[in-house]
Amino acid sequence: MQKFLETLNHPQQQATTTVKGPMMIIAGAGSGKTRVITFRIAYLMHNGVDPFSILALTFTNKAAKEMKERIEQIVGADKARSLWMGTFHSVFNKILRIESEKLGFPANFTVYDTDDSKSLLKSIIKELGLDEKQYKPNLVYSRISAAKNNLLSWKAYNANEEIQREDKLSVKPQLGTIYKIYQQRLFQSSAMDFDDLLFNTNVLFRDFPDVLLKYQHKFKYVMVDEYQDTNFSQYVIVKKLAAVNENICVVGDDAQSIYAFRGANIQNILNFKKDYPDLKVFKLEQNYRSTKIIVKAANSIIANNKAQLKKDVWTQNDEGEKIDVLRAFTDNEEGQIVASSIFETKMNETAQNSAFAILYRTNAQSRAFEEGLRKLNIPYRIYGGISFYQRKEVKDLVAYLKLTINPNDEESFKRIINYPARGIGKTSIEKLMVYASDNDKSLWTMSENIDLLQFNAGTRKLFADFVTMIKSFQTLLNKKDAYEVASHIAKSTGILKELYNDQSVEGLSRYENIQELLNSIKEFVSPEAADSPEYVAPLPDDMLEEKTLALYLQQVTLLTDADAEGNEDETVKLMTIHAAKGLEFKSVFVVGLEENLFPGTLSVSSREDLEEERRLFYVAVTRAEQKLTITHAATRYKYGNLEYCEPSRFLEELPQNLLQYVGYNSKSWTEDKSNKKQYESGTSVTKVKPVAPVSNYIHKPSTDFVAAFPEELQSGMDVEHQKFGFGKILAMEGSNDGKMATIFFQQAGQKKLLLKFAKLSIVKSN
Repeated sequence: MQKFLETLNHPQQQATTTVKGPMMIIAGAGSGKTRVITFRIAYLMHNGVDPFSILALTFTNKAAKEMKERIEQIVGADKARSLWMGTFHSVFNKILRIESEKLGFPANFTVYDTDDSKSLLKSIIKELGLDEKQYKPNLVYSRISAAKNNLLSWKAYNANEEIQREDKLSVKPQLGTIYKIYQQRLFQSSAMDFDDLLFNTNVLFRDFPDVLLKYQHKFKYVMVDEYQDTNFSQYVIVKKLAAVNENICVVGDDAQSIYAFRGANIQNILNFKKDYPDLKVFKLEQNYRSTKIIVKAANSIIANNKAQLKKDVWTQNDEGEKIDVLRAFTDNEEGQIVASSIFETKMNETAQNSAFAILYRTNAQSRAFEEGLRKLNIPYRIYGGISFYQRKEVKDLVAYLKLTINPNDEESFKRIINYPARGIGKTSIEKLMVYASDNDKSLWTMSENIDLLQFNAGTRKLFADFVTMIKSFQTLLNKKDAYEVASHIAKSTGILKELYNDQSVEGLSRYENIQELLNSIKEFVSPEAADSPEYVAPLPDDMLEEKTLALYLQQVTLLTDADAEGNEDETVKLMTIHAAKGLEFKSVFVVGLEENLFPGTLSVSSREDLEEERRLFYVAVTRAEQKLTITHAATRYKYGNLEYCEPSRFLEELPQNLLQYVGYNSKSWTEDKSNKKQYESGTSVTKVKPVAPVSNYIHKPSTDFVAAFPEELQSGMDVEHQKFGFGKILAMEGSNDGKMATIFFQQAGQKKLLLKFAKLSIVKSN
């Protein structure tokens, strides 16, 4: 253990070896937070703490898996497997299944993902005869989710006069009714949604003190990663579990609290000392990720926030390049400029596609960058797009698997009752739903008793055959492993055959996705026997050793986008800044730095919202290791209208000596006597904020610039580059298309360029 501790700096060692009492680790971006968490857990076990008594909570399964693998390397696999480590949802999903009977649920309850929940809400809205434009499922889902995160049950919601008044003022007086029916239908389907996993854990600990006491004594040490992202429901659970021993350690960075829209409450970390007056605080301030210039820029940004825990992040890394600030005339040109910059860097510095990331505030911005990259044949990937497990064909087969495990699952039943087509029409399904609602029974129960209902003989047979098929699948659950059951279901239902017969490109892709799902289950059952899948397979469960189909389904439902998406493929990554949290890239483009976009229109009306936007900008900047580029456009199409854009106020918060402005001497822009820039279009003039003096601008090529042929260039020559300016060739190497030159530029420093693409002009002496 000592050799591992010696690799830590002094604050990291202190945080790792302090194990008793409440403590908070404030971890700046790139400060080695993961190392400290893993070493601290390993240190506990090395010093005799029973791994079963350690609870470590993360925000992604991916993070938990990586940490556990590191811990295994230190203390061994046996101890690491006994550790309770996972996301809030996965850990309390386990506890709820153990204690499910106390809440009236079976142990095999289904977990509805967001799509399942919205589908159920859509059905309820329709059944109540409400206008879906007025009661949009997304809005209703968000409202219910917010209520649960604040521990408001449907009864409390409907009893709260202020909430009822708000709903009436927003012309949505039936929200409480929808919430009530939604919860009743979930219970009827033996299902919980994501928020229920935390809400019902709170109910369990509140209504059954003996259960709470059991887990308080079981978990003698509690650790929470990314504590700044916890909501009220998570806060209450953690506080209750740690109440007896108070050996609680929270790790986080208030400067990276960016999930208020999901219910995260930054006050949880800012006010942690109020809960534990004898709190020990450790600050990890050395950044191992970024250059000095990037770290200085990030510090300058976050210094403008009032609500923060003070820290002074620093680094011993190189000074690094200045931050490029690029201005485009239009949003389309912005996409082209970024793509061209990536292309040039790749050619001149032989960089890999995976070194680059383009980060934007909203998903809608991706189009211009996709077009720019496609034109230059640069492969890219939109990170956080549709998850593998959310694709239709995958969800179809998963619905069959879910219904086999839990036949009361209403959403799975509706999804597959007539897929592949078996002649059960929409009218028959709706009629069955009415019978189920009137009798307060599940669709499955009504189907089992289909002969008692008023359907014609042909329809009754179709329902009966479906029930028989599902029951035949259930008989296999205790006889065959998860892969064999899933494979049998895929074949017997006709899903595989239907997709195989579709020979279109889309059909082939869907068929391959089903094979990939089966391959994932194969690896889950027997990792050594499966091919390495393209997508992240479910994580092994530490409590239930038998690799059952039910266990597999629990884990795929709890996977997040961050777990399901890989980040190692050879592509440029495009993603929202929210999706980029926790990631790092050699070269980062933060795009769309304009008022009313970043910060957004709705975020400038209150200091709290504006500070969250500034934290989001801080997160974006700190994703960069070596090179950071910030872009904005003078004009942008919004909702079909061309709008003139003002540079973001955040640009003014960056120290000017760290920046290098590009594109500000365009003919479309003029400079007035007060050194402000203004855009001229016909007779209209839109003022924008001041920018840096001309001396900071990037090199403007000479009027007589002519690129030389590579074979004309020799060591010792004075040359000019269109971007880097004037320099001298120090050395040459390689031959033909691979010929390279090492050049020292007066402004840009030393660069190594591939002459085939460098476009250098020979400077002739007078």
